[in-house]
Amino acid sequence: MGGGGVTEPIETTAVVAPADDAPIPSTIRGTLRQIAMIAAPSVVTMTSYSAMQFIDRMMVKEIGPEPKYIAAQGTAGITTWTLMTFCVGLTGVISSFVSQNLGAGKPERGAAYAWASMWISLAFWLMVMVPGALLARQFFGVFGHEPEVLALEVEYAAVAMGGAVFTLTSKGLHNYFFGLHKPAIVAVAVVLGNLTNVFANTVLIFGPEGLDLGARPDAWYGFVWPALTAFTDTGAWVAQSLGLPAMGLAGAALGTVVGTVVEWAVPFVAFMSPGHHEKYKSRSSWRPAMLMFKDIARVGWPAGLMFLNELVLWNYMMAFLTPRAAVRAAEVAGQSAEVAQAAGTSATTTGFIALQWMHLSFMPAVGISIAMQAMVGKAVGAKRPDDAARTSWLGLGITIGYMGLCALVFVVFARPMIAFFVNTDTPPDEAERIIRLGVQIMIAAAVFQVFDAVAIIMSAVLRGAGDTVWPGVATVISSWVCIFGLGHLLLEVAPGIGGLSPWIGAAAYIIVFGLLLMVRFLGGKWRTMRLVHDDEIHNLPPDEMAPGTSPGAS
Repeated sequence: MGGGGVTEPIETTAVVAPADDAPIPSTIRGTLRQIAMIAAPSVVTMTSYSAMQFIDRMMVKEIGPEPKYIAAQGTAGITTWTLMTFCVGLTGVISSFVSQNLGAGKPERGAAYAWASMWISLAFWLMVMVPGALLARQFFGVFGHEPEVLALEVEYAAVAMGGAVFTLTSKGLHNYFFGLHKPAIVAVAVVLGNLTNVFANTVLIFGPEGLDLGARPDAWYGFVWPALTAFTDTGAWVAQSLGLPAMGLAGAALGTVVGTVVEWAVPFVAFMSPGHHEKYKSRSSWRPAMLMFKDIARVGWPAGLMFLNELVLWNYMMAFLTPRAAVRAAEVAGQSAEVAQAAGTSATTTGFIALQWMHLSFMPAVGISIAMQAMVGKAVGAKRPDDAARTSWLGLGITIGYMGLCALVFVVFARPMIAFFVNTDTPPDEAERIIRLGVQIMIAAAVFQVFDAVAIIMSAVLRGAGDTVWPGVATVISSWVCIFGLGHLLLEVAPGIGGLSPWIGAAAYIIVFGLLLMVRFLGGKWRTMRLVHDDEIHNLPPDEMAPGTSPGAS
């Protein structure tokens, strides 16, 4: 990838109108227009992630008719993300620091926070992700999954965790550009990265034999058939030319890593480009600065804890509680141990299929929330909390409308949506078991869609203002009470519910958490928070602080 060929087009197209230093308009129409212009690239980014995951899972299900491949990929994938989430949440506040300094007229200070996030990410990868990859077998063995599933989980996770350095360092850069109101750079990076991932999958998963789409009897390939055919045919040729064998699930993990390298490279090249450096001094603040680390740690640890806690519980729910609930239901029904364990694998597969559809609902909402965090941070940095409040309400209304529509789709089309991810060679009785449970989960998801919209937007709004501690405490308490507590309670008192019981607990958590965040927002404490240090620092030697940087919150 040529540096100049990527950087100049990105820089000239990424300055979103209105200009990144313009205030939020005073009218509803003007605010909506600015939300749309800033949120659109973010929504494209998140939707692209969902599309990539869709295609990734579609390819994985074609490895074989057994549900073990999706179950293993889902468990290993969410576990890898769980290990990364504290760092991702910690560096996620970069957007707030950058946007508030942008609103305060000091945009060049943001680059120091971007560099700090990359140093933090590199250290976290060495201390957490590398040991995780080396100890994957011991870790996944705790779940008690079938031996074949365990082997696949270890295979996938070792590759994903080893390549996580690119994911971690790219997140800080992405949040930097989001905070700078240049989300198009991230959108370009993610779209190119996802296309790379899809092509790498065709080469690495299926090898020289490729994936024969034309031979498949299921018509659901029709809407992406031309693009996928081009990818798979070319991928088979590349694999044959390079002598690469079919790697199966490990190939899916490696393909994701290859795509993530592109997601990191594009914003890094833009960040280091001469034009960007001239305006934002991005090359001048590369040295590790303790002030930046302290700022990020002080404001970011609650967000990191919040993300980590949530993913730990979701991972626990998907990898342990859901299959355990299905096994318990089978045992109560008097079925054999072998049948009960198979039911657990099917329930895990079903949960990840349903979650894949939920991504199409909440990932665009997350895209809108990224814009909300940046816009609210900019308004708060400019000491205009009323603009921040108006933006928040408008963003919330848009998100509720979208996710409400998704809820309706979940109810009406639940059965074909679940069947979409069931391999056509799966035995009919097992396929029906997956679909039946999947329909129940989709209806449960429909119930909490609107509350999920509230939680996603309000969390980003509060984070943009620098309010991270209260939401972090709220999510820890409500998630453990609902997902862990209620999930286990239903497993014991109503075992016949089976694999649906953990999802009832998850629905309760999202409803409670959304309401708590709304109460916090209405309380107005966030209006008095600010992350910008108004005074320059004169008591540090020049080589200990990059030009134009700030110690952050005062």
